[in-house]
Order: sequence, then structure tokens, then C-alpha cells
Amino acid sequence: MTTDTAPPADTAPPADTAPPAESAPAARKGRARRVVLAVLPAVLVLGAVGGAAAYTKVTVDSADRTVTTKVWGEGAHKPAKDPAGDVGRGRADTELSKLLLPVPENYRLGPDIGEYGNDDEISGKKATAQMKERGRGIAGKQRRERDQRIDRLHLQGIAQRSYTADDNDLTVQIQIVKMKDKRAVHDMFGFQTELMDTYGGFRKGPKIEGHKKARCFREPQAKVKLDALSCFAYDGELFLTVDAYGTKPFSASDVADLVKDQLDHIESPGEYV
Repeated sequence: MTTDTAPPADTAPPADTAPPAESAPAARKGRARRVVLAVLPAVLVLGAVGGAAAYTKVTVDSADRTVTTKVWGEGAHKPAKDPAGDVGRGRADTELSKLLLPVPENYRLGPDIGEYGNDDEISGKKATAQMKERGRGIAGKQRRERDQRIDRLHLQGIAQRSYTADDNDLTVQIQIVKMKDKRAVHDMFGFQTELMDTYGGFRKGPKIEGHKKARCFREPQAKVKLDALSCFAYDGELFLTVDAYGTKPFSASDVADLVKDQLDHIESPGEYV
């Protein structure tokens, strides 16, 4: 005897179990967010700071702890002022490089940032071209949307510098992006902080004293020897990104102090010592 295993007609799923009508907009929203997630890492940091954790680990693991490395102090340049400035504290020969925080006491210039040096500046034209090049693996329509977003930023230039603590337990990378449109800077700050709030389990970082246009996020908790902290801020046409990586226990307050010093330096470049 054969058995008909087909379900009776009246057992079909009721109509009210079908996907709701709003699932289509939700799907579009999900696709848009995926595009955003593909865009922002390149837009904000040129994909350069992604290797900072590896650099930090190499620095920490290979450090010669029997010798203390010191930042050049006052005694290093007593004879006369070098017109190029104190290179041990970072370059200051362009409008943007002058805005980067000079290497503070108990720090030195850190590792190279990706394919760039540890104290570098990128023109807006070159930065725009490289950002677009990094998106060539994205599908055609999404890539075009990504490229249009990048064009709308009207990048004027990017300055970046890395710092390593003398005890080799912390590396910090600071990047200042200058754009033509102040609204684009503001929107990018809101966009980036919203993403950090929404995705990946990032924890709240320290507040930056005296600077309401700054937010910090700590990496999700993980069973690794390294910890990380990222801060974002804006000031007029400038968008600031600070990424810090170090061995646990991680001093978030030390990084917050550097971010505060950097923002204070942007406001009064000639006053920071």
C-alpha cells in the first residue's frame, strides 16, 4: 500500500506568517549598511591602521628591555634651532603636519603606518585615488556608490603620525583628515560613532575632558594579550581618528590624555610644549 505524504491543502502556512511587507526596506537598509561598512574603514583610515596591533605586538615582543629609549630632550638641540624643527618630535613643515601632536615626553615616533612612514602626509588627490582603488573588489553598483561617497568628501589632505611609549607597552596612531565641507566632517563623525554604537560589541571608552565633539570606544572583550581603543573627534574642517593598541592592563586614561592634548594642540598649535 502506498502512502501519500503530501500535506493536505489546509495545512499550508497561513497567510499571516508570510514575511511582513517592511522586510524589503529592511533588506535594503541592511545592504546599505554593508556598503557603509565597506566604505568607512578606507575613508577614515585609508586601511592603514589595521596593521597597528601587529606592529605593537612585534614592538612589545622584540623590545630590548635592558635599555631605556628616551625622546630627545632639551639637551639634544642646544646649539641653535634647526629650521626643519625637532625631527624627533615630528615634522611641522606643512599646514596639516603642524596640527599633529608633537611627540610628547615619554614617547618616541612609532612604527610605520601601513605602506606609509611613521610621520607622513598624503595629498587629497592621492588619498581619494587610493581609497577608490581599495574598493575594486566590491560589486559594480556598490563600488560606484562607494566612489561617489568618497568624491563627496572633497578630501584636502591627510596627516598621520605614530607614537610608541618608551616602555613599549603602547602604540598610538593619530590621523587628521581635512575636508572642504564642514558638514561632511560632522556627518562622518555621526556616521562613524553610530556604527561603533551599533556593531561589534564595542565598549564605551573614556570621555575627553573639555571636548564634547569627541568619543572613544574600547575593543570588545577578548582573550588576547592586546587591548585597543579608538577615538573620533572633529573640529571645523578636520576629522580626527586616534587608534591605540597596547598590552593589558591597558591604560585608557593615558590615551585619553593624548587625545585631549591633540585636540588642544589643534585649537592652539603654537602653545603646546
